[in-house]
Amino acid sequence: MAQADFPFQDRFRDHPTLGFVDWSLRGIGQVVFQNNPLSGLIILLALFFNSWIYGTICILGVVVATATAIVLKADKGLIRDGLFGFNGALVGLALVAFTSADFRTGAVPSVAMTVYIVFAAAMTTVAFSTIATLLGPHKVAALTSPFVLVGWLFLFAVLKFAAIEAGPLAKPVSPDQYDAAIAYALPTWYMGIGNAIGQIFFQDNWIAGYLIVIGIAVNSRISAGMALIGAAGAALVAVVFGGPEGAIRDGLFGYNAALTAIAVGGFFLVLTWRSFLYTLFGIVVTTWLWASVAIFLKPIGMPVLTSTFVLVTWLLLIGQYGFKALVPVPPAEATNPEDNLRRYKAATR
Repeated sequence: MAQADFPFQDRFRDHPTLGFVDWSLRGIGQVVFQNNPLSGLIILLALFFNSWIYGTICILGVVVATATAIVLKADKGLIRDGLFGFNGALVGLALVAFTSADFRTGAVPSVAMTVYIVFAAAMTTVAFSTIATLLGPHKVAALTSPFVLVGWLFLFAVLKFAAIEAGPLAKPVSPDQYDAAIAYALPTWYMGIGNAIGQIFFQDNWIAGYLIVIGIAVNSRISAGMALIGAAGAALVAVVFGGPEGAIRDGLFGYNAALTAIAVGGFFLVLTWRSFLYTLFGIVVTTWLWASVAIFLKPIGMPVLTSTFVLVTWLLLIGQYGFKALVPVPPAEATNPEDNLRRYKAATR
């Protein structure tokens, strides 16, 4: 995901001492496709608003993953765009979230768990390089697949080590774990939408979710709008099909759909009315697939993470090369929806 021409946000990108901070903040922003250090900073502050533990772990994960890429002499452009950092941030957050008694605030990790997180974050850098290499010929980004793969593998292993507290995995991950008798109400919507955005970063806090939207909007108002459309669309689909109110209010149906909406709605496809409808289609399918995968993974106690976003988005983006009505934006050329659209209009005049 390339960088648009915004001189101000590039101010510290090549700075000899602050450059690493800039790349790490971009890594946090890249979780939601925002190659902007200010977006990353606002999102990080949103995490600290909910829990200083999550905020600190996010920093640890993105720093380790980015530093690993530097030590291994990965592509400097990718490092500077934060593309090696975002999966590391997510895997750190996930390991704390699903091994803490209190999912909402997380727990301070033990020394053993901290070492575990460091290795997991570093592994996402290797996984990113591997998956990106395999997908390169198809002109499709790795997305958060390195995080999903490493997250699942490391969460499974926790159960075998006595030095690492597995925790109760307190956050329900299956729709049937909620009371189906609770009626939908106004909080179902405004909390559900905010929580869906927050859950991308494992934040069970609807206010933090809306703060994350502000961070996205700093770089792209279209992407911020798509995040809200994805979260709201998922809530609507879940309500229409009778999803449990608690799961909707907690944002569980919506966080994958929000990511799908951002990715397809203007980032990897030029935003037109046809690609917008294609995005809405993706939101609906992602919502249904979350419930399907949640039920599938329930017997082995694994969370869905962002697997449904990855699967649906890969299908939509690989498939779009066969559809002339859609205008693809190769990953190396994707900046933000506004810039993608501007360049497309300039090229077709």
